[in-house]
Amino acid sequence: MTGETPLLRLAVCLMAGIVAGCHLPASWPWLLILAVAVVVALLLRQYETGQSVAIALCFVVLGIVLTERQLERECRESSSSATEAGQTAATTTLDRSKTYFLQLRSRLLQRMADQGLTGDEYAVVAAMALGDKSALSRELKATYAVTGASHVLALSGLHLSIIYSLLSLLIVRRRWRMLSQLVCLLSIWAFVLLVGMSVSVVRSALMISIYALMSLGHRDKMSVNTLAFTAIVMLMVQPLSLFDIGFQMSFMAVFSILVTMPIFERVFTQEYLMSHPVVKWLWAMVSVSCAAQLGVAPLIAYYFGRFSTYFLLTNLVVVPAATLILYLSLVVLIMPSLAYLLIYIVGLLNAALLYIASIPGSSIEGLHPSVLQVAMVYVVIAAVTYILAIAGYRSGSPRP
Repeated sequence: MTGETPLLRLAVCLMAGIVAGCHLPASWPWLLILAVAVVVALLLRQYETGQSVAIALCFVVLGIVLTERQLERECRESSSSATEAGQTAATTTLDRSKTYFLQLRSRLLQRMADQGLTGDEYAVVAAMALGDKSALSRELKATYAVTGASHVLALSGLHLSIIYSLLSLLIVRRRWRMLSQLVCLLSIWAFVLLVGMSVSVVRSALMISIYALMSLGHRDKMSVNTLAFTAIVMLMVQPLSLFDIGFQMSFMAVFSILVTMPIFERVFTQEYLMSHPVVKWLWAMVSVSCAAQLGVAPLIAYYFGRFSTYFLLTNLVVVPAATLILYLSLVVLIMPSLAYLLIYIVGLLNAALLYIASIPGSSIEGLHPSVLQVAMVYVVIAAVTYILAIAGYRSGSPRP
């Protein structure tokens, strides 16, 4: 696998450097070490193995350098008011744009409230469609957390993927593919500004942007290499985002989907799925949900101390409902008379999740694995995935 995904190895090396940069002394001449490593990598171009090792070392040292610079920058920003004033002046234009979009979001939220959206229904729509979670009650957050549906309340890749799919359906044309993709991406980034440019939304928008650019070249649109490239770009800009929970969970979820989906796809033949569209849709939901859960379950247990046992049932309810809610939110802004339909669907979603949360054993609480235990769980998952993948290839199982 590593031979087919060289960027994954570089991303891992960069991550290792970032972790090391948080612990190694800043007094070492890391820039000089980086320069030497680059020169060595260039000199070893005739020796593939040696050059690969040198390039890996370059990325490790680069991670150390970037981490130390960000730590120094944060220290200066927290202690120097002059620096803060300079940065404020330098980002005035961006700040004005952000302020404009936030004011626009407030007007859109007010328009939804004027259409009769109140209470939990308003809170869910505001969070899902416009990224405003201020109206979410503690009880509603607990219900979504216990059932494993919290991810739909925080704008992320799921929401942007739904929006991008809708835009592609409405805008993308083969004859003007480049222009239409540009319009889609500009719309996506306008939405990012509209919802406040949270880290998770920016991360997802960057990934979708890379996906769209790959599609223009008719290459493998989403692959482990694409995901690794996205991680490298984000970590070079903000190295300490590696320690962000959202960063870890989103990338592990996508990575797990990319790696394990071929195993799920071998359960049914392509011919069978094409002739049974309902089974195809259900199996797609089941396989993606299970694949993503494999990637994030250890992290959820580590950070939140729980495991939602009915995550599969939850996703079968939440994903279609979230899609309808996003689409209807846009429709209601244009045709306010349909607000009752949006209120009804959100009410059904909340009621369904409340029922799932009330089922005995819906969540296993009190999980507190150590970092070593989490790492070992991932090792076991990787080993089982590798064995199943090899077994599938050797058995000649039908592939779609």
